[in-house]
Amino acid sequence: METARSAARRPYGTAEPIRVLKFGGTSMGTTPERLAQTAQRVAEVRREGYATVVVVSARGDSTDRLVEEALTAAAAPPPRELDQLLATGEARSAALLAMALDGMGISALSLLGRQAGFEVSGAHTDGRIARIDATEVARALARGQVAVVAGFQGVNGAGDVITLGRGGSDTSAVALAVELDAASCEIYTDVDGIHSADPRLVPDARLIPAVRNSVMAEMAYAGARVLHTRAVELAGRAGVDIHVRSAFNRRPGTVVVSDWKGTQMLETDDRVIAVAHDPDSARITMGAASPDAPPFGAEGFSMLADAAVTVDAVTRFTDGSGRHGWDFTVARKDVEAAMNVLTAFPCEVVVDARVAKVSVVGAGLMSDPRCAGRMLTALLASGIEPLSIATSQARISATVRDADCARAVSALHKEFLLGAAAPGAESGESGRLDALTPAP
Repeated sequence: METARSAARRPYGTAEPIRVLKFGGTSMGTTPERLAQTAQRVAEVRREGYATVVVVSARGDSTDRLVEEALTAAAAPPPRELDQLLATGEARSAALLAMALDGMGISALSLLGRQAGFEVSGAHTDGRIARIDATEVARALARGQVAVVAGFQGVNGAGDVITLGRGGSDTSAVALAVELDAASCEIYTDVDGIHSADPRLVPDARLIPAVRNSVMAEMAYAGARVLHTRAVELAGRAGVDIHVRSAFNRRPGTVVVSDWKGTQMLETDDRVIAVAHDPDSARITMGAASPDAPPFGAEGFSMLADAAVTVDAVTRFTDGSGRHGWDFTVARKDVEAAMNVLTAFPCEVVVDARVAKVSVVGAGLMSDPRCAGRMLTALLASGIEPLSIATSQARISATVRDADCARAVSALHKEFLLGAAAPGAESGESGRLDALTPAP
């Protein structure tokens, strides 16, 4: 999908400035009251004079229930039919919100992914947006209607429904903001914004008023689940800011900025911004059967990619005998697919599915060698032995026993002084946020 602001795109043109809002499953709720509250929030934006586009997720836990229904019909539902079923959750949300808006005197039009112009390529249940023709969305806006779009879905060249994977409605919303040339995308969720750690594990985790897109992408990839990783990456490439806000209050939330406009980043600034964790990881260690066995290398990782298995925290090792191997993590749900690939290679494979991945995330971490040392010291002082560790300039990740995950997050949060009571905690990533103006 084209993402550069200078890239040619259809001149949709609206007389009013465009705001793109996205409401998640919890925000949409499962009760008439919750739906009405969301509709009221949208109605306020429309009455302020904005051309309003709303992208919605399935209400509550509808997607989980649809998956359960599919499994009662077949032990291994065909991916095409599963996508056909899952897409109905967002379609239902869009129609209901359009009805609720109409009842408030706000003209609205619900659109399925295909009606909103989403062309999607790739595998079922994990598609990628290839192109958007937002003509129907623009026509609705020109008529003064709120365009309510079912997120998470589109169609491929054959006309089959393809869903975008968990959290894909975030990506739908950002992609529409890019296509319509909106300056930002507003994500309304059940939390106040992005925190320095999961508040459920760390009670004094602080709200981060603003964070750079590159740091947010690392946080999302490392397990922070407020935003879909691909949505953050797309926004960064396209120059679109993301505003994360609570659907339940009027607090300003967090601005994920596509660049660090008007701010200074000094070498003395704190490098670690947050602690993220992924409790659904599995660690795979594979070693060659003998020192002279052919290596598992580029071909193997390419085959894992072809099987849609994402690997992380990759390290290569060689023991004293010259025997070599790899250590990496995958999502727990991808272990079976990974093993189907790895059995093609003459190697010994050990899978440990009882691990979690904890990460400190920031900028320039490897430029300050103290970061890795402080992380390891904090874990060991808490009686937690890291099983593996991988480093980069933006993230240092360690695998630990899943039973140690919560303690590891708390220990790292304390070590890097990220709590709400920390000096300058209220100031955000660098304490220089004057140039950042949240959207209305």
